[in-house]
Amino acid sequence: MKTVVSKNQTYLFRQLPNPIAVVNANGEVVLVSDQWLDFFDMVWDNTIGASINAIFSNIHPEVTSYVSKCMDHPGNYSFTSQNPHSKDTLIKFLVKPWYDTNENPTGTIIEARYQTRQIQMEEKLESFDALLHGLSTITNVGIWEYNFQNQKLYWSKMTKKIHEVGADFEPEIETAIGFYKQGYSQNTIAMLVHNALENKTPFKECLQIITQKGKERWVIAAGQPYFKNGEAIRLVGTIQDVTDEIETENKIKDSAQLLQTLMDNLPLNIYVKDKDSRKILVNKSECDYLGAADPEELIGHSDFDLYDKHIAQISRDEDVEVMKTLTPMLGRETVNIRKDGSTTTFLTSKIPLLNTYGEANGIIGISMDITEMKNKENELHDLINVTAIQNKKLINFAHIVSHNLRSHTSNFTMLLKFLVEEKDENEKSRIIKMLTEASNNLTDTLDDLNQVVEINANVNIEKEEVNIKQLIDRVATNLWAFLRKNKAVLDYETLNDKASVNAVPAYLDSILMNLFTNAVKYKHPDRDPKIQITFSKNKNVSMISVKDNGLGIDLDKHENKLFGMYKTFHHHKDARGIGLYISKNQIEAMGGKIFVESKVGHGSTFNIHLYERE
Repeated sequence: MKTVVSKNQTYLFRQLPNPIAVVNANGEVVLVSDQWLDFFDMVWDNTIGASINAIFSNIHPEVTSYVSKCMDHPGNYSFTSQNPHSKDTLIKFLVKPWYDTNENPTGTIIEARYQTRQIQMEEKLESFDALLHGLSTITNVGIWEYNFQNQKLYWSKMTKKIHEVGADFEPEIETAIGFYKQGYSQNTIAMLVHNALENKTPFKECLQIITQKGKERWVIAAGQPYFKNGEAIRLVGTIQDVTDEIETENKIKDSAQLLQTLMDNLPLNIYVKDKDSRKILVNKSECDYLGAADPEELIGHSDFDLYDKHIAQISRDEDVEVMKTLTPMLGRETVNIRKDGSTTTFLTSKIPLLNTYGEANGIIGISMDITEMKNKENELHDLINVTAIQNKKLINFAHIVSHNLRSHTSNFTMLLKFLVEEKDENEKSRIIKMLTEASNNLTDTLDDLNQVVEINANVNIEKEEVNIKQLIDRVATNLWAFLRKNKAVLDYETLNDKASVNAVPAYLDSILMNLFTNAVKYKHPDRDPKIQITFSKNKNVSMISVKDNGLGIDLDKHENKLFGMYKTFHHHKDARGIGLYISKNQIEAMGGKIFVESKVGHGSTFNIHLYERE
């Protein structure tokens, strides 16, 4: 389509003061100003209707490509090309779309102008200044420069804004330093400037200024000296207002300090762990518990560094479960075993530490030391058990007392009745003799009952370390004549000379003497008695075994009443059924137990277990 231009349009266009040309959609020149013809030394008749490519293909080939680009992608374009007639000048081309009445691009408008190297540098400098001003506004960074040659100080608009001075404010080096807060900030900036000039080193420091309006502001002041021939020519620097950042940082520090203070003064162990269960925050109680003088001693360490391996794995599994399910673990009773072997019981809660996406980045742990409470609870349970046992013993003892004393009193009543009614003096003498024996039996019974009462009443007996071999030596010495008469042998040569047990010496002496004499009393008629004593220790349990080769006991018949009071299982003239009952009470009074293994005709083994708490 050919573009039609009226004479009036042509006349007006040719008078334009700048070198301008209009090119249609086919790339043909349809209008040019007289300034264009003079600028490129062209003739009107040879230019109108000519192809723009034909005109500039040799001297400025970029023109054609930018014209095509402007038609394909409408917009304003500019580029610079070398002036072929002068090495000192350039030609700057401006290319923009030409629209019809319907706002459709129908061609391009090209404007040309000379541009010297200096003008180009000035334009670049203006562009750089605009960019610098934009960056200064965005970042709140002001620029300043001190020229040592003319002793002039320059402040940018942002620098003046930071100091809250007017646009016409003329700064001087003394007044600039005077804006800094008296004391540390003012002394520091003066020293920094001095050192920069003396040592040729840049500086950067966060300081405080007092603005023209009296406001305190935090700024980062930076400077770089420039030298020529060893002499300072200028000092260039920046000043950035960081008040908001510093105040935010201080608020965060204050909040952190408040949180730390609250944590440190709570009677709880509080800690925060990362995803790998490494501690990233601990309070004073946690430090005290783990023997750390400073939290830094624990930061970065996992439970595997601080606790027993088995306990650490349990804790790690708990952490993983809480982070995986995002479900808190609340009030769980846990046991910690430190590297030194000490054990503590805690009531522990673990809460997932979530990020902004709702994902677990770690856990918050809160533990309350309930070791003392747990010990008291165990002591209470022990006391309840002891009370129950004592109550049971008391009931049994009451039945025994009632039964035995009733038997004795009944016997006395009958004998006295017979004595009153009897006329024969010889028979009276016999009854009196029987009364005397009954009295002796009653005395023996009361002695036995008194001994049982004494054992069970003495609940706070003190135990001590007893050498087993030395104790047996003493018992054997006391029973020497008895053992020799019955050809009994005590075998305890295998005992370690240093073997010891925590017990009441008098009780243990009585127990062994009773077991030894029983072994001899109830010896087998076909063999001499032999008593073998062994000792072993496993953790906190000491076991003394006394094995004999006597008659043995039918446990199927007598096991439940073996340690009963006045229970006998063999027909022996000296059997009273009190020895094992007293021995059992003595063992239980020391916190132990006694067990029996026996086979009729082969002998019995009495195993005494004594427990020692750590």
